Amino acid sequence: MEITPQQVKELREATGAGILNCRKALEEANGDYEKAVDLLREKGLAKAAKRSDRAASEGVIELYSHGDGRVGVIVEVNCETDFVGRSEAFRKFAHEVALQIAAASPVYVKEEDIPEDVLKHEGEIARAQAKEEGKPEAILDRIVTGRIEKYKDESCLLRQPYIRDEQQTIEKLLLSNIATLGENIVIRRFHRWELGEGIDQE
Repeated sequence: MEITPQQVKELREATGAGILNCRKALEEANGDYEKAVDLLREKGLAKAAKRSDRAASEGVIELYSHGDGRVGVIVEVNCETDFVGRSEAFRKFAHEVALQIAAASPVYVKEEDIPEDVLKHEGEIARAQAKEEGKPEAILDRIVTGRIEKYKDESCLLRQPYIRDEQQTIEKLLLSNIATLGENIVIRRFHRWELGEGIDQE
């Protein structure tokens, strides 16, 4: 099937990929635009994964206040160069991360940050709940594993579904920004405050 310059132009405008890459993706996809977009995205994410071991010490500390000052978030997002750190796309990504933290209340950045004793404790709670619900002994381990995975999905920022598009996780959003901006990006740390939290209720 012949690929027209117009098809290449449209794909290039939508994805930001090079002309040759766009033509190749369209040829691979037999002219199917959506499939070509997916192919380019997959290649971009694969490249992004390779960049993840490069040092990232530039970036931004994003501050966000939500609900008339009822929730506050501070998050450090790093990249490799000051040039990318000052770009609108990078700043927008950092802001989206802060919004996610405000809305979804993660506790950790990634699952490796969860202390072993916390996972053990969650496992004990899950096992006790399953027994209380009368689940058969033979499937308890599977139930506990499933509930621990659910805990990780809820408490780890990178595993959470993105609030604007639940089809993708924050990790996928991060990788697509690495692919687009061409640098390693790291969500280093964050803190979330909520008005009145930690105050003993009378």
